[in-house]
Amino acid sequence: MTDLTLIPATQAQLPADPFKGRHLIDGAWTDSADGATSERYSPAHKVLVSVAAKGGTAETEAAISAARRAFDNGNWSRSSGQDRATLLLKVADLIARDIDRIALIETLESGKPISQAKAEIEIAIDLWRYAASLARTMSGESHNSLGPDMLGLVLKEPIGVAGIICPWNFPFLIVSQKLPFALAAGCTAVVKPSELTPSSTVILGELLVEAGLPTGVVNIVLGYGDPVGAMLSTHRDVDMVSFTGSTAVGKRIVAAASDTLKKVSLELGGKNPQVIFPDADLDQAADAITFGVYFNAGECCNSGSRIIVHEDVAEELVEKVVALSRKVPFGDPLDPRTQVGAIISTDHLDKIDGYVQEAAKSGAGIALGGGALRIDGLDGQFYQPTVVTGVTPDMPIALDEVFGPVLSVLTFKTADEAIALANSASYGLSAGVWSRDVSTCLDFARRVEAGTVWSNTWMDGYAELPFGGVKQSGQGRELGRYGLEEFLEAKTVQLRIGDTRAKWVAE
Repeated sequence: MTDLTLIPATQAQLPADPFKGRHLIDGAWTDSADGATSERYSPAHKVLVSVAAKGGTAETEAAISAARRAFDNGNWSRSSGQDRATLLLKVADLIARDIDRIALIETLESGKPISQAKAEIEIAIDLWRYAASLARTMSGESHNSLGPDMLGLVLKEPIGVAGIICPWNFPFLIVSQKLPFALAAGCTAVVKPSELTPSSTVILGELLVEAGLPTGVVNIVLGYGDPVGAMLSTHRDVDMVSFTGSTAVGKRIVAAASDTLKKVSLELGGKNPQVIFPDADLDQAADAITFGVYFNAGECCNSGSRIIVHEDVAEELVEKVVALSRKVPFGDPLDPRTQVGAIISTDHLDKIDGYVQEAAKSGAGIALGGGALRIDGLDGQFYQPTVVTGVTPDMPIALDEVFGPVLSVLTFKTADEAIALANSASYGLSAGVWSRDVSTCLDFARRVEAGTVWSNTWMDGYAELPFGGVKQSGQGRELGRYGLEEFLEAKTVQLRIGDTRAKWVAE
């Protein structure tokens, strides 16, 4: 471990008191009726950083009722695109004003580097502004070719009350991939952040109130999946659920929602391959691979955790990745130099290590890392940058979402074999291809089973482009105009012009 780049504890001042989070229900900040709370300790510093109200049935029911009333009264759902856009833009400005405050609490709760947290909030600001543009340009269709006496219209209307359930790994960014699009469409919402990282969503609620969002349009219930998430998935007054998280939980939400046949949009796990052909720029590929596997400590659905490299260049590429991995700064997330912070929990760290040790027992090699990491001055949980070679397609580390800073290396001989390996996992969120031959890249992009394909790059993202997966990586899309469409229903209107309808009943 001495040849890694480690950032010890900084002298940064931790907050004197923990953040206090409450529910936002019908425009009022409330504690839980039974007084229940949950505590969050920093995964890097092991100090209490937040105390949040712990919601139950009463709070969830009240929030859903408030969202239902707010939708049905039409103050928001039938407001103009101009009015919605104006408010969304004001929220974006308020987020920008408070970026340091939001980033600090997100870093303390999640363990991610503070520089990364700030960058993600900058992206979130852009998403709120982009959603505002969609609010003003939303349109349906007209059909003027149905005959001289008929005009057909397709109206796009808000679906209703949206239940929005967000994960712990990108708490502010992911709520911003959902909520502004729901609001742009005219929906009302009940938001449940992860119990591990609730506080940045609470701050967002404060900013929504400050911006003047009508009472009840957005409600926030803190707490656990049971009962909060479960009620959002089953309640008849919730018209759709938008969930980001694990595939296992996503399946349970689909099953729970089936009784009411509510719409379900899911962004789930990934086991994302990058295929490196022998003509690729290996220096560029190695840098992108290193970024892809260690970004957010690998706790990312888009993590580039699996590379499939041609056997002619595999050894050279692995050497480059290992050398770069040693230079990536792991350590105190409050230090701006840190690029990889703490693992979210001790249980998750053990899970990560279990995959690595099982692979080693099955014959894989550990080119780098393979265990917990000690950072001077910190008692938190960190994991070493880890590169596992000699991985075979049947190993769990090649098929399952490890969700940690662990790279699995597989090799191939032919393009068909590479495609087969890329498609062998049950997931289909994203994939990448590295080659100087555009035909090779296009062929791969058309044949790989993934919602997003990157060519000679990794994990670029734009508000204008849709994001989502196929197979067990989910259903539906976020971002782009598709992200707005998730929160809309199509309504057909047929207008007869004049008294031209032929009588059905003879006189």
